[in-house]
Amino acid sequence: MSTKSNNHETVSPEIIKRIEELRELIHEHDYRYYVLNEPTISDREYDLLMQELIELENKYPFLITPDSPTQRVGGEPTKEFPVVIHEVPMLSLSNTYSIQDLYDFHRRVKEGLPEGEKIEYVTELKIDGVAVSLKYRNGLFIQGVTRGDGTRGDDITNNLRTIRSLPLRLNFREVKRKDFENIEVRGEVYMNRDDFEELNKEREKLGEKLFANPRNATAGTLKLQDPKQVAERPLNLYCYYLRSNTKELDNQYENLKILKSLGFKVNPNYRLCSTIEEVIEFCKEWEEKRETLPYEIDGVVIKVNSIRQQEILGNIAKSPRWATAFKFEAKKAKTKLKAITLQVGRLGTITPVAELEPVFLAGTTVSRATLHNFEEIQRKDIRVGDTVIIEKGGDIIPKVVEVVLDERSPKSQPFEIPEKCPVCGTKLINPPGEVAYYCPNYDCPDQIKQRLVHFASRGAMDIEGLGEAVVDKFVDLGFLYSPADIYKLKNHREKLIQLEGFGEKSIDNLLKAIEKSKSQPFERVLFAIGIKHVGASVAKVLASHFHSIDELMKATPEQLQKIPEIGETISQSIVEFFNDERNLKLIDELKSYGLKFESEKKKIGGKLSGKTFVITGTLNSMTRNEAKELIEKLGGKTSDNVSSKTSYVVVGQDPGSKYDKAKKLKIPILTEEEFLNLINE
Repeated sequence: MSTKSNNHETVSPEIIKRIEELRELIHEHDYRYYVLNEPTISDREYDLLMQELIELENKYPFLITPDSPTQRVGGEPTKEFPVVIHEVPMLSLSNTYSIQDLYDFHRRVKEGLPEGEKIEYVTELKIDGVAVSLKYRNGLFIQGVTRGDGTRGDDITNNLRTIRSLPLRLNFREVKRKDFENIEVRGEVYMNRDDFEELNKEREKLGEKLFANPRNATAGTLKLQDPKQVAERPLNLYCYYLRSNTKELDNQYENLKILKSLGFKVNPNYRLCSTIEEVIEFCKEWEEKRETLPYEIDGVVIKVNSIRQQEILGNIAKSPRWATAFKFEAKKAKTKLKAITLQVGRLGTITPVAELEPVFLAGTTVSRATLHNFEEIQRKDIRVGDTVIIEKGGDIIPKVVEVVLDERSPKSQPFEIPEKCPVCGTKLINPPGEVAYYCPNYDCPDQIKQRLVHFASRGAMDIEGLGEAVVDKFVDLGFLYSPADIYKLKNHREKLIQLEGFGEKSIDNLLKAIEKSKSQPFERVLFAIGIKHVGASVAKVLASHFHSIDELMKATPEQLQKIPEIGETISQSIVEFFNDERNLKLIDELKSYGLKFESEKKKIGGKLSGKTFVITGTLNSMTRNEAKELIEKLGGKTSDNVSSKTSYVVVGQDPGSKYDKAKKLKIPILTEEEFLNLINE
């Protein structure tokens, strides 16, 4: 007997059976190796099984299934990740930092539950990685999404498929299939310290920018557009959350066991605690033992065990009342300060940096740390040659926190503030009322480079492929000086593809990204051109108040300061920017290349024209950003501050102080339902 395929090829049942056997074997060995860490065959034997499956699937491609182990690296590179709305929001956790905070959390839980209820907690290690949501339908992995803003995230399914500890099909040997074939699982993608160090060594050899820490490397990897590149990175996954569409679940402790039985990698270091004292003991234990782990943790997650009790306690805004994170103290290390170097920013700001004897701290080898500004150096009396204590603020950015005075050399000299720019030699200035020192030379090479890097950055024009290393090279070779030159690079295509480290494909991709950047909205362009004190949020406010760059140019400081978010410092900076002929020339050039210097969102005569809205609290039908976009599309304006100029305050769940201020000022208050009626009438 034989089986016929759609394209009329005949396949024997033995072939079909062997293909399925191979898939089962490989899935089993993946689970043993990547989840249990208990391999039962050699790498060579595993490779032979995989090779046999690949050969059979190549011969009979119509038999390939989405859950085949050969399909982990599948799909073409994508330019944009589709946005997916989470069926259940991925809430962030409130943080606790002390034992007293944990007692306060326990008290709030007790107060939120009926009197006499027994409370149990599950304590889990807080893996320092990237949170993701995984969907399974009919037992097969169909979609993986980033946390994003908690309401919606990016669909990175093909990238997550490459993670060997993520099961492509579920294991139903220990549970009923009908209870768990349609589920959502959440977990943390992370990178082991050793793997991270190896990755950075490879990047250093290739002259690429190093990742700051394992979490930074993980996040950067998941954003890659090509799954084949992701597959080359050593990503791992621990899972901790389970939601079934068909089975009512009882408690978190059992859910972790179910996840493990389904084939997921679950961190083994969790504990069921019957008292808050046991929770505290677990937190203290792992704060001491954190360095013994091969991966980074930054705290402990504490969850009420009972799902029923979790539902009674509910959520506050974007955090659950039934869970909290106990954050460990920032890690510290002692090392020598070898030198103090100076960096020049895009606005000429001089930032001192501590060059250190390399020291291992919080999962990475640290050789540099921020010193913030010259006043900070003098206040702490930091000197070259000192032994210093460094810590990672938020476990990310290293900083010098104190000097070990007992170990200071009697020959050490106090730090002297330099008079000239370390790059171009121009005399530095220190404006009245400011701590920072600046290089006033607009043509300082480092300022030129940093202006270009800012312009091309993700939050601005988002030009993929035009990072710091590429900008440095193109500036040094004379291809770039001003942001307008970015749009002239297509004229130099033949020269660019000849450069070492580049090629036809990479340059063409860069030119496509540059062309695509012309579609960025006015607010992004306004942020990209680099007005001092105008960050992304201020740029958005300005774009919503002024129809075009031409309107903004004409605005006086007094007109600007009428906008609630704009104070004297920002307004003065805006006026000064537009009084500079170089900036006016840049804007004219960028206009000629088709960049958007007019707001598309402003609808003259729209139904909300002339109305200013403030939104407070959590909305059920949309996020606050979505509500703001809707208001602006209909001609209205949004603000983050309540004032006498506010037309309406829209109030969602758990509103903040803006609600109280609106009542005090007698501003009209709309519920979410009333707001929806207003915009739909």
